[in-house]
Amino acid sequence: MASRIERLRRRFKDMYIDAFLVTNGDNIKYLTGFSLPTGDGLLLVTEQQSVLITDQRYQLALEELDSNEVVGLLTGDYYQSLNELCQGLQVTVMGFEDTLTYHDYDLLDEIMVADLVPFENVIGGMRAVKDQQEIAALERSATLMSKGYQYVLENVHVGMTERTVANQLDFWMKEHGASGGSFSTIVASGVNAAKPHATASDKVIADGDIVILDFGYFVNGYTADMTRTFAMGSIDPELRDVYQIVNNARQAVIEHAKAGINGATLDQVGRSLIEEAGYDDEFNHGMGHGIGLAVHELPATYGPATKNVHLQANQVITVEPGIYIPELGGVRIEDDVVVTHGEPQVITIASTDLQIID
Repeated sequence: MASRIERLRRRFKDMYIDAFLVTNGDNIKYLTGFSLPTGDGLLLVTEQQSVLITDQRYQLALEELDSNEVVGLLTGDYYQSLNELCQGLQVTVMGFEDTLTYHDYDLLDEIMVADLVPFENVIGGMRAVKDQQEIAALERSATLMSKGYQYVLENVHVGMTERTVANQLDFWMKEHGASGGSFSTIVASGVNAAKPHATASDKVIADGDIVILDFGYFVNGYTADMTRTFAMGSIDPELRDVYQIVNNARQAVIEHAKAGINGATLDQVGRSLIEEAGYDDEFNHGMGHGIGLAVHELPATYGPATKNVHLQANQVITVEPGIYIPELGGVRIEDDVVVTHGEPQVITIASTDLQIID
C-alpha cells in the first residue's frame, strides 16, 4: 500500500508542480507521524525527498522519528533554508497550502526562486477518508467520551455551576487517557441552552433546567465530538417534545448516511422533520461535519447549501441536529458516524434517551 507521502506525490503531475510545501501542523503529522505545531517548521515533499525543516528544539525528537521517507533539517531560518533546498533539488514549481498566512506568503514570495502555486485542501482531502487505524483511534475517543458523559450524569447536581461540570469532566477525561480537549467544553443550562455555542459559565444549574453538554477530546491524536442533552428534574413539556423531535431527526439522518449521498440531501432528511414540527427557524446551523486529527475536517459542514458535498466511504462525520428556543432552552444531540457503502457505523455508544437527574 502506498504511503501518504507517496499518494501526495502521485498528484504532482496533475497539479503541474514538482514539490509541495506543507505548513499546517496537523497535515505534517498526518503525512509523517511527527508532531510539529503550526509555525514551528515546514515539510517539503519533492519527487524524491521529504524534508522536515525545523530548529534545534526538535533535534532529539527527529532522531527518534522512525521513518524511511523523511529526513530532518535543523535551521534558524526556515524559509531561507527552504529556498536553498529547493535550488539544490532543482525545484522549479512549488505548490503550497493556501492556509499560509499573508505575512509568511509575502516572505516566501520575496525569497523563493521557484514559482509558487497555492492549493486548497490537498492534504485535507486526503485526511477526509480514514484508514482502519484512524477509525479505531476515533472509536477509542468516542468510547471514552461516552464514559465521560456517564460520569457527568452520576455526579452532576442542582447547585453546581456550568464551569464546575466542565472542569470535573476535563479532569476525568485526562485521568482516563485523553491528552486534552479539542475545543472548549460547552455546558449550557436553562436559558443558556438556547445558545448553540454558549460557553461554560458561572451560571448555577437549577432544578427544572435542561442542560446541553458538548465536548471533544483527543485520544491517541484523534478527537471524537459528542453532544448530549439531559434534564435536571422536571422540565417544560415543550422541551420534552423538542427532545423527541431532535432525536428522531438525528436517527433519520444516520439511517440515510451512506457513500455518495449529497450533503444537502442528507441534511434535509433530518431538517424536514424539524420544519414539519414548526421549528425551522430554531435550527440555525448545519447538520454536521467531519472529524479526525482536528474537530473540524472535511466535509467542513453539510447543510442546505452544500450541494457539492458528497459523502465518501470511511469518512467520519458528526450528526448533530438541534432546536434552540429563546428564553426557554434548547436541545442538541450529536453522534459520530463512520460512512460506508451500506449501513453506517455509529461509534458514539452513549444512550440518546432523555436522562433525567432527580
